[in-house]
Order: sequence, then C-alpha cells, then structure tokens
Amino acid sequence: MSTEIEHKYLVKNDSYKREAFKQSEIQQGFLSRNPERTVRVRIRDDKGFITIKGRGNGAAHPEFEYEIPLEDAKQMMALCEPPVIVKTRYLVMHEGNCWEVDEFHGDLRGLVIAELEVPSEDYRYGLPPFVGLEVTGDPRYYNSQLGINNK
Repeated sequence: MSTEIEHKYLVKNDSYKREAFKQSEIQQGFLSRNPERTVRVRIRDDKGFITIKGRGNGAAHPEFEYEIPLEDAKQMMALCEPPVIVKTRYLVMHEGNCWEVDEFHGDLRGLVIAELEVPSEDYRYGLPPFVGLEVTGDPRYYNSQLGINNK
C-alpha cells in the first residue's frame, strides 16, 4: 500500500510564480467523491493518470496513482461527476523541499493552494514566504470537494 502524507496551505501572495522552476496545466475530474474512496482522473499536460485515495488520518492517507493512456483519460473525464477542475500547477523549491502550488481557474478562480508531500508525519520543514493559513484536514479544501459547494 502507498501512503501519501501532505500538508496543505492557503497562499497569501504570488511570489511563488517568480520562484517556480516548472508549471503544468491540469484538468481533473472525479469518478467517485465518496470520502472512503475517491477516484480521480487527471490530465497533466499531455499525460493521463488515475488515482484512488482512501480516507486518511490527519495528513496521511492511502493513495494509488497510475499513468494511463491519454485517450483513456479523455474518455474517462467525460464520465466524471461535475465539476471538472482546471488549474495551473507551479513547482517551487524551498529549503530542499518541492512545493506544489495550484492556481485554480473557472468558478474557483482566485483560490490558490500550496501542498507539500513529506516522507513522515514528524518531518520538519520551513514555510516559504507565499504560504499562509494551514488547511490540512479541512474537507473544504479537498480536491474532491472543490467546486461542489462553491456555486
């Protein structure tokens, strides 16, 4: 089993854009938003992925992600529950850690979230200057819930 341990923060300024070493365009949808087992389809640039996540405990939760053919991902996206989320992901290095900063588009425009995946729950790390309030564990900021109650 694979376990993902990540911390999630709201972003308070756009300094991440100057610090980013890479950016990607992402489209993602959910075949299942059940909190016990979410199933996500994602297209990142020109690659497709399917991800299954189980309910977690704090910052840790079981996660399985696999690359799939792009055409399969496009067809699966049409089966996803609305809304499909569109975002730009920026990768930023800070004190040896790679932060993922997601800038959302469409109905979620204005929402920017930074995430850091860590190797263990007791891993210590410094916060970059663009990071604000921690929202780890707040279901309102789970990707599977974004856009559902925002209309």
